[in-house]
Amino acid sequence: MSDEFILETKGLTKEFAGFVAVNDVNLRIKRGSIHALIGPNGAGKTTCFNLLTKFLTPSRGQILFNGRDITATKPAEVARLGLVRSFQISAVFPHMTALENVRVALQRQHGASFDFWRSKSVLNRFNDRARELLDNVGLTSFAETHAVEMPYGRKRALEIATTLALDPEMMLLDEPMAGMGHEDIDKIAALIKRISAKYTIVMVEHNLSVVANLSDIITVLTRGRVLAEGSYGELTKDERVKEAYLGAGHA
Repeated sequence: MSDEFILETKGLTKEFAGFVAVNDVNLRIKRGSIHALIGPNGAGKTTCFNLLTKFLTPSRGQILFNGRDITATKPAEVARLGLVRSFQISAVFPHMTALENVRVALQRQHGASFDFWRSKSVLNRFNDRARELLDNVGLTSFAETHAVEMPYGRKRALEIATTLALDPEMMLLDEPMAGMGHEDIDKIAALIKRISAKYTIVMVEHNLSVVANLSDIITVLTRGRVLAEGSYGELTKDERVKEAYLGAGHA
């Protein structure tokens, strides 16, 4: 695999009791890009995403990350290799502060679980980096706020901070704008754009205006197959895409 591509799939297929949810999908994700997966409901986006992040095992096909075959690799090992997933439903500890949540992720990155019995001075060695990550996602003023008390959009930003704490090469974002109002969407979109300077990002997203504004490359899935791929401008001119997705009222 060329160094240009950080992730590649070959003939990726997933069947469930005779139903083919993902059918012979070939993806090539360029290093340093924002790559979106879109398509109507039932197109296979979520299944494909779960295959890439190793939460499902393919029926057939290959997944390569940095030239290494990770088809049979477990999710935790894939994360250690630098391929990290951020979940659609915010996955933070609600009764910990934002700072504590990021500190947990930093401890995991350093091979330790959250050790409640350790002295405060030992835990505090992660504080500077945790505060830096909070600043990176615009949460400096929320450092001592418990996650359960944070607005929804800020909680999603915290989730991204905990993902960044794992020091990934590539982030996979599962519907990062789900459930957000316009103000939060703008903030998280700007955050994703900012962090894309350092990380490769693959996202499943239903909000087409977000996809249009953020994505370098878009792959359109329908019925488990790749229908088309290109920039947003190119895809809006593709009659197949208009018929299957863009013109069908799916926003």
